[in-house]
Amino acid sequence: MSSSHFIQLGILRSLAAGLFIAPHYRMWSQMNNKPITGSAGKAATGINITPISNAEFKQFKTWIYDVAGINLSEHKKALVMGRLASRMRHYQLEKYGDYFCLLTGGKQPVELQIAVDLLTTNETYFFREPKHFDFLRDHILPNHRPGRQMRVWCAASSTGEEPYSIAMTLAAALGDGPWEILASDLSARVLERARSGHYSLERAKHIPKPHLLAYCLKGIGEQAGTFMIEAKLKNRIQFVQVNLNNPLPQIGEFDVIFIRNVMIYFDMETKRQVIGRILPHLRSGGHLFIGHSESLNGINETVKALKPAIYVKP
Repeated sequence: MSSSHFIQLGILRSLAAGLFIAPHYRMWSQMNNKPITGSAGKAATGINITPISNAEFKQFKTWIYDVAGINLSEHKKALVMGRLASRMRHYQLEKYGDYFCLLTGGKQPVELQIAVDLLTTNETYFFREPKHFDFLRDHILPNHRPGRQMRVWCAASSTGEEPYSIAMTLAAALGDGPWEILASDLSARVLERARSGHYSLERAKHIPKPHLLAYCLKGIGEQAGTFMIEAKLKNRIQFVQVNLNNPLPQIGEFDVIFIRNVMIYFDMETKRQVIGRILPHLRSGGHLFIGHSESLNGINETVKALKPAIYVKP
């Protein structure tokens, strides 16, 4: 793809770059090395899929809890059916129990990751819960010692909107100074999209205009209706696959950790274990951000609450 496919938003300068990742449905196809039409995998072929039974739902509920720590309540049956229906059609299966047997039988190891991706991908958008980014900009970054590297961990990065929001905030305050972001997620599929930094233009509506002009490139021609995060920002972020329910890899210490809107899917014991794994990686004086619908009450007393969903490690 030529450099004429993206222009600097507001400045109209061309982007010197190579090929770009194709839209989301094409990424899915590339990852699995098989032709897939849209997000539904194989087109419907008249397969009559039987609604999931209580016993079948319990199998998936136990499995996803063991793999990802996610506690699916009974009212999530429709979600499980909807998200896995494309894979049922792909394999021409009528019963969810048959798909579960295929999933756990060991003959389709790639399918395990696909199912995890489908059942754990959640909604996100740029600058979600904006008061957190205001606090980062107004209270944390001004007190950061010049010359010392600022490290931030986005522990549930999904398709990249959150780590790129953090990166824009850091870039605006710290410029070319030493800073970096680790962005992790359980899903390999969403991490692939996050690395691309390529989004529908409608996803840009929550990005503050100064950041939009400074760090985003608008698609033109065949890329019209999309935008891309500039390479100078993408190069500051390392995207890695991490399962928060397993022992963590050697990732070092961080000044700030974001783990937002993921613990709402965990039961109390899983929350304790996940926070117990994360906090040793937060420096003394460092800040922890969780979702506004989440709380650490009864989970961990190591950190002190400063504001709603914002904590500091003494």
